[in-house]
Amino acid sequence: MTAIIRVEHLSKRYRIGLAPEKYQTLSENITRTMGAPLRAIRRVQTPAPEALDTIYALNDVSFDVQQGQVLGIIGRNGAGKSTLLKILSRITEPTEGEIWINGRVGSLLEVGTGFHPELTGRENIFLNGAILGMKRGEIARFSEVGQFIDTPVKRYSSGMYLRLAFAVAAHLEPEILVVDEVLAVGDAEFQRKCLGKMSDVAQQGRTVLFVSHNMSAILRLTQESIVIQKGKLVKRAPSPEAVDFYLSAGHSSDGERTWGSDEIPLDAAPFRPVALRIRGANGKVVETVRSTDPIVFEFEYELTSPVTGLRVGIYLNTGRGEAVFTSFDTDDPLMFERYTNRNPGHYISRCIVPPDTLNSGRYSLNVNASSYRIRRYFAEEQALEFNVDITGAPGMHWPEPRPGVTRPRLEWKIETH
Repeated sequence: MTAIIRVEHLSKRYRIGLAPEKYQTLSENITRTMGAPLRAIRRVQTPAPEALDTIYALNDVSFDVQQGQVLGIIGRNGAGKSTLLKILSRITEPTEGEIWINGRVGSLLEVGTGFHPELTGRENIFLNGAILGMKRGEIARFSEVGQFIDTPVKRYSSGMYLRLAFAVAAHLEPEILVVDEVLAVGDAEFQRKCLGKMSDVAQQGRTVLFVSHNMSAILRLTQESIVIQKGKLVKRAPSPEAVDFYLSAGHSSDGERTWGSDEIPLDAAPFRPVALRIRGANGKVVETVRSTDPIVFEFEYELTSPVTGLRVGIYLNTGRGEAVFTSFDTDDPLMFERYTNRNPGHYISRCIVPPDTLNSGRYSLNVNASSYRIRRYFAEEQALEFNVDITGAPGMHWPEPRPGVTRPRLEWKIETH
């Protein structure tokens, strides 16, 4: 088969703490040159990158993609997945390395990328489509925002933004479709349509690069996947093997996850995570819990300065990355009112999952600390994993597997007439 994408020794380096260079007009440059001619012709010595604080979003990544292949890209937040897709989509340039791309690339990256907030949905569709070479009739036939098509997109929800972006990207009919976390927003019906469209693209012999934290979607859509950790490509294998590698790497498996100073991003301040724990019915930290007992999740953290509107929460997923539920410590309006302003100090946010909630299996916890629509302070995927044992659960006298992630103890009544 022919390689449609080839990446060799690709690196992307960012300098931390540098303000972006200000662009100057022609008149400003002329004035600057006339006012200081010697300075204008002098060769400016800039510090070597190594002399500054730098971070590698990607570090010496090499791989190729065959024509018609659907390749999954797996990794935690901050691993470098989105940076890789932006480089492949020519949105940003690499610091080092080379890329060969043979074909037109259609990209669905961050929600709203490439949209003008003041234009309506219809105007943005025509603008993007015209730039990308789509015919007017082709664009007009597809719009997933219904009655809001003539509303400025700055008033769209994240789900509506995604519908609009997918309308353009997926119907461009590119040789290469690049998709970054399309399942992160949108309702179940739209997610189903997205997956269906990507399946159609793949069956037509076009190439798809697919990033997702939903491992079931990765397994369904891709034959092969690469795993990226801290900017490095650490695994390339058939998708089931790559998924198993990803799920078994980097998380705690003893019922507790603690964070050292070097593991906390600088921009998390004033929030500092301390520990995440799972406690069983006896109050002890455990890795395996019984489904018939209450399960306690507790997140310990510190605040070094006051924070307004903070919410601390968990995302419970199955071992394959399928969402089970999401919960925050201020979901209750009374709790939100009481803790709207949190002073500096040491905190533990604790929740209790009632008995007879989860079915057997392995689960993972993601954590998040944010002020809604203002700022995300800290987030980590698969911070902790644990097992659920169903000894004593309803229906155990029948030795059969029960599908589903929940196993509730429901009250049944039988009437005879």
